[in-house]
Amino acid sequence: MPQTLTTADIALRLVLTVAASFLIGFNRSAHEHPAGLRTTLLVCVAASVAMIQTNILLISTQNQEGHTITMDLMRLPLGILTGVGFIGGGAILRRDGLVQGVTTAATLWLVTVIGLCFGGGQYGLGIAATLIGFVTLWALKWAEPLLLRSRHGTLVVETSPEGPDEAAIEALVQAAGFAIDVRGISKEVELRKTKCKLRLHYLLSRERDKPRELLEELSHLPGVACVEWDDTILP
Repeated sequence: MPQTLTTADIALRLVLTVAASFLIGFNRSAHEHPAGLRTTLLVCVAASVAMIQTNILLISTQNQEGHTITMDLMRLPLGILTGVGFIGGGAILRRDGLVQGVTTAATLWLVTVIGLCFGGGQYGLGIAATLIGFVTLWALKWAEPLLLRSRHGTLVVETSPEGPDEAAIEALVQAAGFAIDVRGISKEVELRKTKCKLRLHYLLSRERDKPRELLEELSHLPGVACVEWDDTILP
């Protein structure tokens, strides 16, 4: 950090901070992801201001002889990173065995570090981190559909006494290219209905819509009253 800090230096750091957080935050908002423009802007600016304040305090801790008084000023930006860790932890959700929101938490961590870079005057490092983050969130998002991705889904099949049993449903599901993670079955004696619930995972294919094909095949079986599918993409 420079030993002298002018108003122009502070203005430049804040402008670069806002520009970087706006670039990344706009991408998040455009795709309707959590931690959009306002969140990334606030987090990044807060980190930058904390680093600027550290730089100012560093200057003010010099005595008349020009020696710096021993102070652990880096506790301030480290405290900022700890606080963002709590925010990121709140953005991560675990539902039905799946972890969601990891990318959101990582984005908040990234903009915090970018803010610390600009606030500390490391312009080149901050710009490089911004470009890498933007390419990761924007360009790689378009490349991901070209790759095979693991997906999870929950299949619910409701059958009458004349319909297929659980073993027959599982055999059909596995033959269609799905792997069974969790299985469950419930029976309604009075209504004479059986509900089979399977938690599945499979590889996404560009040529085939596996869930739709499976649902169509199951729905045409005799005795199948209802078929439901809930698909969730892994983060």
